[in-house]
Amino acid sequence: MFEFNLLLEGARTLMGQPMALLLALMGVALGIVIGAMPGLTATMGVAILLPFTFGMDPLSGLLMICGVFFGGIYGGSVTAILLKIPGTPAAAATAMDGYALTRQGKAGLALGTAVFSSFLGGTGSVLVLIFMAPILASFALKFSASESFALAVFGLSIIASISGKSVIKGLIAGFLGLLLATVGLDPMGGFPRYTGGYTELFAVPFIPVMIGLFAAAEAFKAMEDPEVRGGIATALGRIIPPWRVYRRMLPTVGRSAGLGVAIGMIPGAGADIAAFVAYNEAKRFSKTPETYGKGEPNAVAACEAGANGCTGGALLTMLTLGIPGDAVTAVMLGALTLQGLQPGPLLFQDHAGLVFTLFAGMLFCYVAMLVVGLGSLRFMGRILQMPKSVLTPTILALCIVGTYALNNSLFDVGIMLAAGVVGYFMQKWDFPASPVVLALIMGPMAEANFRRALSLSDGGLDFLYTRPITVGLLTAAAITLVLPLARRWLAVRSAARVRQDGRQPNGKGAAFDPAASRE
Repeated sequence: MFEFNLLLEGARTLMGQPMALLLALMGVALGIVIGAMPGLTATMGVAILLPFTFGMDPLSGLLMICGVFFGGIYGGSVTAILLKIPGTPAAAATAMDGYALTRQGKAGLALGTAVFSSFLGGTGSVLVLIFMAPILASFALKFSASESFALAVFGLSIIASISGKSVIKGLIAGFLGLLLATVGLDPMGGFPRYTGGYTELFAVPFIPVMIGLFAAAEAFKAMEDPEVRGGIATALGRIIPPWRVYRRMLPTVGRSAGLGVAIGMIPGAGADIAAFVAYNEAKRFSKTPETYGKGEPNAVAACEAGANGCTGGALLTMLTLGIPGDAVTAVMLGALTLQGLQPGPLLFQDHAGLVFTLFAGMLFCYVAMLVVGLGSLRFMGRILQMPKSVLTPTILALCIVGTYALNNSLFDVGIMLAAGVVGYFMQKWDFPASPVVLALIMGPMAEANFRRALSLSDGGLDFLYTRPITVGLLTAAAITLVLPLARRWLAVRSAARVRQDGRQPNGKGAAFDPAASRE
């Protein structure tokens, strides 16, 4: 009740500051635009906006940054669903089923599901932040290098679930991603590996590779076959999902938002990891897992709820412990410091009024995101009405501009185009692109934390079986990796048995007729 009373008082204070509300609304709208543009991530949006908040009062500046953060995480799903161009790394998970729904003429349903799931996941994460911050912060402190390594391994095991028709091809694609993830600076020694002397490769060019594999590859495929985009609907159709339909998604949304909060609290994890883990768990709990990857609304709901649930978790550890959960909250940590506020337990004690007014403003940001998101979908849906001869070069131009905007580097553009060519051939040969992206996200995290854990244990591997959270995550990873393979093996055995029985004279197939044989 104490937190609830403080929240009500914060809401009253917020209502008396219309300029702060206006700036929050502007931040949300700007964040959606930034998130929808390939290459312009929420981290970049917050970093660009940070200098403009110096002259503002703390509440207005922080609310505007939160608006960009929340809007940017959701905005990436719009182009991912409409054009298979993930605006943010987290939207790469949404693109798998969101774009498939668009190809089926259900773009409006996919976009509406994404908006409502983002709103519910994000709002739920802020409520958890408000009422359970001290409890969850103590849980986050239990994560060391070994637990982070186990989480990364669990994330890598999801490759078996997102491999599509062939698990073997998915594992090959994931292995390719892990090889690419070794390029750059050694996480412990700091020396360059496999860079060929190019300083641009000191950091893995993850976003250019992602844009190339998804968006540029789709544009190249469209140039080869002008009719390849003919299956896309020319109208959005119904945007707001029917209640009877969305009601069945609510357990998935709640579970995914909870996973997002938990993953967001872990330093180094982020919305991209949360989205893929939420996708995997939604598929695991589904009664029809075979529909995932082919246009399943529950998959879109899971990815968006997980990604937006991550925002509250990342803010939780940043505000209560001063430990940013991801790159965006690391920038926000700097914004708090510049405003003369020191994150940590004393922040809630010395500035409780400001903190709970900020919490009320975060809830307002998500309401604004819902309103702006729904209001802009009809306008964004006009993309589908563009002629294919205009749409395809526009997609390629967006890929080039978005990639160049990352570091003002033509080298990144070359990486993107090369990844686009690789992605084009992967599509032709039915190799999924998502495992490559997932491996690029999880690979560096797994390697760095494994080597840190080895260093902390003096070279021993006892951390793999002596820490309960590590053991639990590694066990879940083994189950996640083996289960799809076991299902495929059982399906193949069952099909072979049916064929064998059909050939036997006294089996389940047709009875042997000597007269028919003589004829």
